[in-house]
Amino acid sequence: MAEVHTVRRARLRERCAAAGAAAALVTQPANVRYLTGCAPPGAALLVGPGAGDTLLHLRPPPDDSPRPADELRNVVLPSPDADAAVAAADLARQRRADALAVEEHHLTVTRHRALRSVAPGVRLTDLAGAVEQLRLIKDEHEIASLRIAAEISDQALGELLESILVGRTERHLALELERRLVDHGADGPAFSTCIGTGPHSGVARHVPTDRRVEEGDFLTVRLGACYHGYRCEVGRTFVIGSAPAAWQIELYDLVFAAQRAGREALAPGVACRDVDRATREPLHAAGHTEGLAPWTGHGVGLEIDEDPQLSPAAVGKLDACVPVTVEPGVHLPGRGGVRIDDTLVVRPVADGGPELLTITTKELLAL
Repeated sequence: MAEVHTVRRARLRERCAAAGAAAALVTQPANVRYLTGCAPPGAALLVGPGAGDTLLHLRPPPDDSPRPADELRNVVLPSPDADAAVAAADLARQRRADALAVEEHHLTVTRHRALRSVAPGVRLTDLAGAVEQLRLIKDEHEIASLRIAAEISDQALGELLESILVGRTERHLALELERRLVDHGADGPAFSTCIGTGPHSGVARHVPTDRRVEEGDFLTVRLGACYHGYRCEVGRTFVIGSAPAAWQIELYDLVFAAQRAGREALAPGVACRDVDRATREPLHAAGHTEGLAPWTGHGVGLEIDEDPQLSPAAVGKLDACVPVTVEPGVHLPGRGGVRIDDTLVVRPVADGGPELLTITTKELLAL
């Protein structure tokens, strides 16, 4: 994997050179990890000038970090109060870099001023989303990690469905799911686990409460595992206790149709907004135009919410080997609702079409 990270940094160096910057300063943790294989707290990566790259941080490197080598030096700063980004800018000055591209979207104004003060002769430019663009298309090592994250998520969810649910609180169920993720080998949850019951079901990004599960409730579950830094998402809706009511079946079938339409629309070259439109169309046709989330899916990887965004205002088209979620939902105030989320990898039709990573059944089960 060290060779993979060397190649990634070389690609970034080429982009910087094309933009007239001799070096780049990377501070966003996910970007540092993408380019080095690790991201110690507070770390900063100086790419260039020249062929030399340096990872600066406050503690000795962890066991899984890149070893000191000609192509990547590890520098542990002497003071725990030091700022790795400021130290990196000073190092760029010492190496006589005339321009340094920085991640302005990640730096505070105070930190940006500190960079200028230690490197007054170095012109600071905006690296913008250059590393995020490199991260967009995943290689097979990354996709393999996402597959394992999805398997762990499916395992944890499947075990929960076999347990007694009535009388337990949303908060308790969320904590149990996160424990199960770790038990099955996850680094931890990919995001805060969401459990919604009864009138809370179907709410996007619902924060679990002390409401207890009751007979006849809709139960929505949204969780994901983080494995080797890579994050996935799965969401399902179930009915508690008895057979579902007619309105629950109707609403579930509608969201299921929308989610299937979104999944089937995924293909290289398809506009992101067209996938969003395909997902929303069945919901709009049924009269659900108010209260829908501003997105119907998004990219995943080292962060749970990456580009591309599947929304009405999205720009750009999908590429092969881009993992995304498709996650429509409808919530009826005071009654509850349905969400169905999957993580998939965009693949061409010749390769079988989109690869479904999260395979927990989407049948409306009565638990």
